[in-house]
Amino acid sequence: MQQIMEQAQKMQEQLLNAQQELSEAEVTGSAGGGLVTAVVSGGGELKSVAIDPKAVDPEDTETLSDLVVAAVRDANRAAQELQAQKMGPVTGALGGQGGLGGLGLPGL
Repeated sequence: MQQIMEQAQKMQEQLLNAQQELSEAEVTGSAGGGLVTAVVSGGGELKSVAIDPKAVDPEDTETLSDLVVAAVRDANRAAQELQAQKMGPVTGALGGQGGLGGLGLPGL
């Protein structure tokens, strides 16, 4: 039983470390050949959007909106890949449950 508790504590530390790394990481997504870029944290929080002036056409704001949405989606996809990369080894050690299996770890 002691070994199981130590193992659970070690996994909790690994999860907390992975969560910390994700919160500090940033990924970038883009659309329109780089005309619009979005930066998202590893946890999926939108940090910034940059729009090249060449993408701004007062007569066609719909295209600009589409580019912003596409850039944010691209950044979110990259964030999800980073999450899987950081959390996969830890959650895989929990039996591939994708959750914490009742370990009561905070934040997940």
